[in-house]
Amino acid sequence: MGSLAESVNELATVFESVEARITVTVLCLVAVFTIARLMRSAQTKLSQYIKPIYADILTTVAFVVGFVGAAMVSVGVWEQAQLASEAIDLLNLGNEAIPNVAFTLVVFAGTHVLIRFTKRMLSELQDSSHAVSGHQREVTLRLTQVILWSLAIIVALGVWDFDLSGLLVGAGFLGIIVGMAARQTLGAMLAGFVLMFARPFEIGDWVEIGEEEGIVTDITIVNTRIQTFDGEYVMIPNDVVSGNTIINRTRKGRLRIEVEVGVDYSSDVERAAKVAKASMSNVDDILTVPTPQVITKRFDDSAVVLGLRFWIDKPSSRRRWRATTAVIQEVKSAFDEEGIKIPFPQRELMGREETGGFQFGEASEVAETSETGGIPPTTPDGGDE
Repeated sequence: MGSLAESVNELATVFESVEARITVTVLCLVAVFTIARLMRSAQTKLSQYIKPIYADILTTVAFVVGFVGAAMVSVGVWEQAQLASEAIDLLNLGNEAIPNVAFTLVVFAGTHVLIRFTKRMLSELQDSSHAVSGHQREVTLRLTQVILWSLAIIVALGVWDFDLSGLLVGAGFLGIIVGMAARQTLGAMLAGFVLMFARPFEIGDWVEIGEEEGIVTDITIVNTRIQTFDGEYVMIPNDVVSGNTIINRTRKGRLRIEVEVGVDYSSDVERAAKVAKASMSNVDDILTVPTPQVITKRFDDSAVVLGLRFWIDKPSSRRRWRATTAVIQEVKSAFDEEGIKIPFPQRELMGREETGGFQFGEASEVAETSETGGIPPTTPDGGDE
């Protein structure tokens, strides 16, 4: 270790001035960042000639070598390699630390390559099949990263004879505390995993969740964001989403819409239904298959109510309202041309003849009764008139 440090420190004799050492250090940093930025493009070009996994290994090794070389040069020009060697000796690592360092670098580099391989496999699986959505691929990749890096750190600590028992016990207690303090958040996360695999909706779907309705714009582990038709963004926790009824209006690629219209009782209901159905066939915004339908729904206060049912494809709020408006206008015009009345709400008032149970008295009798204080007038012989 000491001979290696002395060899590295000889760079200080080549670059004696402070300006030259600063320049070399800056160039080393630039070289590291340049290698890091070029790794992706280099890996893409190498994948055209060799297998992608081999390209990942070569680019990762090149980055590790470049980083280690730049670090050694930066330390050597400032004659600090001996200080690094003394620090290693102070930790009682000695020469046996070199294999451990090399193994640690191999573990971290291998983890990086494995994560890139997993990302590529998930991307190819998504491109070749609709069974995996972009959201599922992203979540799976993040989980894979967390698991692999955690295992890599544990393996590296084990190589350095680090006592993991205390760490695991502390992590267990910390997990219990965090679980009790963040029960709602953890519940939302678990619900997010359920939604990820159940796939009741995807980004871009028109859904109705409880009292909220809109287009799904984002799905995370914790919450789901939708944009309502008023232009507002609503964040709904995933545990609330999984606990409510979910209506996905775009799942089948088409949506049935129903419009009600009232027909006067004096009109021919069957003829009105035929006219309404024929008028809907003139609307371009609705589907011809399935064909529009007209059903008689109920007797209302002022009219017989007909239900006009039709379908639209690629459902969206804009297409729904446009189709509804067109159907209402066409049916109204057709009814006007055919003389079919759409009645206003109305009420019919009726009276009954008097039956003798309630009669009005003569006006003179009423006046006399009021003059005598409500006592009927009497005759001179004491009898009532």
